[in-house]
Amino acid sequence: MRTTAPVMKDLVLLGGGHAHVGVLKSFGMRPIDGVRVTLVNRDTDTPYSGMLPGLIAGHYSFDDTHIDLGRLARFSRARFIHAEATGVDLQKKQLLFANRPPLAFDVLSIDTGSTPNTAGVPGAAEHAVPLKPISNLLTRWDSLCERALAADRPLHVAIAGAGAGGVEMLLAAQHRLREVRRGAGFASPVTFAIFSAAAELLPAFPSRVRETFDRVLRERSISVHCGNRVASIETNTVVLDNGARFCADEILFATDAAAPDWFARDGLSTDERGFIKVNPSLQSLSHGNVFAAGDVAAVEGYPRPKAGVFAVRQGPPLTRNLRNALLGRALVPFKPQQEFLSLISTGDNYAVASRNGLSLRGAWVWRWKDWIDRRFMAQFNDLPKMQPGEDRKAYARLAGLSEIDAGEMRCGGCGAKVGADTLASALKELRPVARADVIAGLSSPDDAAVVRAPAGKVLVHTVDSFRALLEDPFVFGKIAANHALGDIFAMGAEPHTALAIATLPHAGVRQTAGDLQQMMAGAVEVLNEAGASLVGGHTAEGAEMTLGFAVNGLADEQQILRKGGLKPGDALILTKALGTGTLFAADMQYRARSRWIEAAISSMLFSNGPAARALVAAGTGACTDITGFGLAGHLAELADASGVTIHIDTAALPMLDGSREMFATGIVSTLHEKNRNSVTGLFNENSRVLLANQPILFDPQTSGGLAAGIAADRADDCVMQLKQLGYGHASIIGRITARAADGALLTAS
Repeated sequence: MRTTAPVMKDLVLLGGGHAHVGVLKSFGMRPIDGVRVTLVNRDTDTPYSGMLPGLIAGHYSFDDTHIDLGRLARFSRARFIHAEATGVDLQKKQLLFANRPPLAFDVLSIDTGSTPNTAGVPGAAEHAVPLKPISNLLTRWDSLCERALAADRPLHVAIAGAGAGGVEMLLAAQHRLREVRRGAGFASPVTFAIFSAAAELLPAFPSRVRETFDRVLRERSISVHCGNRVASIETNTVVLDNGARFCADEILFATDAAAPDWFARDGLSTDERGFIKVNPSLQSLSHGNVFAAGDVAAVEGYPRPKAGVFAVRQGPPLTRNLRNALLGRALVPFKPQQEFLSLISTGDNYAVASRNGLSLRGAWVWRWKDWIDRRFMAQFNDLPKMQPGEDRKAYARLAGLSEIDAGEMRCGGCGAKVGADTLASALKELRPVARADVIAGLSSPDDAAVVRAPAGKVLVHTVDSFRALLEDPFVFGKIAANHALGDIFAMGAEPHTALAIATLPHAGVRQTAGDLQQMMAGAVEVLNEAGASLVGGHTAEGAEMTLGFAVNGLADEQQILRKGGLKPGDALILTKALGTGTLFAADMQYRARSRWIEAAISSMLFSNGPAARALVAAGTGACTDITGFGLAGHLAELADASGVTIHIDTAALPMLDGSREMFATGIVSTLHEKNRNSVTGLFNENSRVLLANQPILFDPQTSGGLAAGIAADRADDCVMQLKQLGYGHASIIGRITARAADGALLTAS
């Protein structure tokens, strides 16, 4: 349940580590009125480290081993910012990024995980594959598997680091690669080697565990090189400090953990290895509004190895203390466990368990480990219903509000406008493209924008506005601007100037200014790239975030593209894949995978400008953008205006990943049925039989692609050019015929 109080405090969770997923779920179950939670992470899915070797070995799928952060954030009513932070301004209380505005916080929690320390080994960063970040590892692993199947030749794999992570990963890789090669009928050997400066494998584990893995590695013909430090890594070569050299097709790196350098650089108290020093309440020793957990945290008085089990155990105490910090309550220290259960698999369905010096092994241990791991993941796959907000009175006191004020909507008697100071603060950093023909605009404000009309051109006007379909205001701003520009491009015009129409949710002054700055920064980036200058706009407060633009474009009157220019014999081209309607409907129900949503967002962020210019150069006579009426609705408009019939080849329709799966489960956008009902009668009778199995025809699109008629002998070349421009889903989806005898505008097969 979304809290009703205006946002007055921002909790930012940096990183999707094991502790933070617990925090996120807890705040989803019991939100605090007036507190907004934002998760920032470089990937949309976060891996569970305990299952990663099983993924490499082939026992699990990607979805088995990853928590979908976008879905979890949606459940928690948290904003999800898919970006990588580059630093923090502790004085201004802002998280910093390379390519977007800073993100303000009141309380910051960091759980980004660690990476292997490649700094001490020359060439490691260039020529080895660190086990973390795992997304990079998986990409390289897929490439290695492809090479293993490319030719029947010897293959050599090496890993630097003989701790639990290195040993387990190498055994998993061996199991999988041998299975792959055996299945392909290859006879050439695959050899493996492990290197460590330590005198023995698994130096932190009991002797019985070490003995077990010594035996396993010998039985599996894995070459072990302990007691010699890896001095450097060259292309396909491991060089030891004794001068020995070993060749390898792939070199994995699993040595001691390292922390991002910006922790210390930006002023956080860190230990000698760069990890954030925290007290037993997981609070930074240097900054009371910053918390840390997992690998990046060094808990004062409780040194522990960098293991996922500690991050999982830190989730509940971190959640409790973040709540306490936000509500002005005393923090509660916790004592990390001294001993922990370690479960190390041997690549196949066999594992070794150890705790308190005791050790057990066997296939049953692997089944036990599998049960533990799947139970942990189920917590984030089977999401329960949410409960109303908590601690209204405590929060209201903290925010300086009465209990009623904390949930009260502000009046609209002032036009619900955002305050002048707030507006000025949010807009001062914007840098819209400068135009000599703008007499009055943001750089020289007046009651209205004034633009000098260029001679010999006609003005093309359009307006569009819609509510936020995702929680990231920066990305939403970019999508809204792209969507509004679509009509200008579809008319064959070039964007010139734009006015914004923005509604911000009720919130504190700082939160409102921050949201507006993020949203407009994204929009201005897109407008600038299109050559359009933002010259003004209107802001208001309301129940939810919305953004729209009134856009002006310029065109030669004789070159404007109209809907009435299709000709019989033309091929019909579509530049982007379809499916945003069903995907975002599914996202609202926690049913869509985040990678599907990210692919849809990437499509929506891709400008129609280059496509429009390519279509004009290819001689298109008619064009439209595919938006809210769905493909069938917009094609019907083209057919009606041109006096023709459009035949749609449904097998050729490009669809975004996940859209077929969501249609199969019955998930459609709220506008879907209206779109279907409005055009069903425009299809010929034979085609109507197909429509029940073609929901994509009626799916409303946001920032969709362009549909245009091209002479048939130019269509293939045009599609090839569109693909070269980055429109990977560009396709010929139909043909134009003379108006059918029965008057049908559309046919399909």
